Amino acid sequence: MTTNSVGCGAPVQSAPLPASVDLEKETVITGVVCSGEGDPVGGAYVRLLDATGEFTAEVVTSPEGQFRFFAAPGTWTLRALSRAGNADAKLTAGRGLNEVALSVIA
Repeated sequence: MTTNSVGCGAPVQSAPLPASVDLEKETVITGVVCSGEGDPVGGAYVRLLDATGEFTAEVVTSPEGQFRFFAAPGTWTLRALSRAGNADAKLTAGRGLNEVALSVIA
């Protein structure tokens, strides 16, 4: 499933950014992984793939399903892998905060 908006039936749950982050100069990709029922999925692996599909980074979601990457502006694919299912989302990230929700399906 692919989505570019925060939602999943759950409220936005992004963790606060550190005070040192300058959103006018940095590109932050953040979001939440949810199950098909809209529940947050903690412990999911979220991979960041570049425009060619090459692996760039991976994080594990918080108990609330939250994740965050610091990246360069550009086209990215996010891939969530979890016991609840998997999901992909493509986005074009610019400077500032870029929020994405991934709804995983078994």
